[in-house]
Amino acid sequence: MRAIAYAIGTFFGCGYSPVGPGTVGSLAAILIAIALHNRAALILLCVVLLAPAIWAAGKVAQYESRKDPQIVVIDEVVGQWITLAGASTLNWKSFLAALLLFRLFDIWKPPPVRQLEGLSGGIGIVADDVMAGLYGALAIFVLDRFRIF
Repeated sequence: MRAIAYAIGTFFGCGYSPVGPGTVGSLAAILIAIALHNRAALILLCVVLLAPAIWAAGKVAQYESRKDPQIVVIDEVVGQWITLAGASTLNWKSFLAALLLFRLFDIWKPPPVRQLEGLSGGIGIVADDVMAGLYGALAIFVLDRFRIF
């Protein structure tokens, strides 16, 4: 089970990137979204992956003896897909905007993102990125309404 937790938690090794593992996880999520090119599939992936993400993030944190180890990037993957789900059109502009917006909210951590980070175990690791993803989805939705994409 340990190997499975690390595989999911690091999103199949993306978390081991020596530079910007969270951004690498987000880029991997974008690449999968480009391949799928389907908002409904992204939403379904988020729903299906949420419980395993929480479990894996919590287990890897426990194994690493750290509250939120940098190698855990499954939370960025889920958050990135949530942001993309807010786009009505999936094209290069929306993929780029989703990447930038999600990373902005994930790094900035406006309330309640930072507060969710304080929850215990895998829930805290994943919940803040889910909220950052919701902020990103809302921002993309609003930009879509102004025909930016």
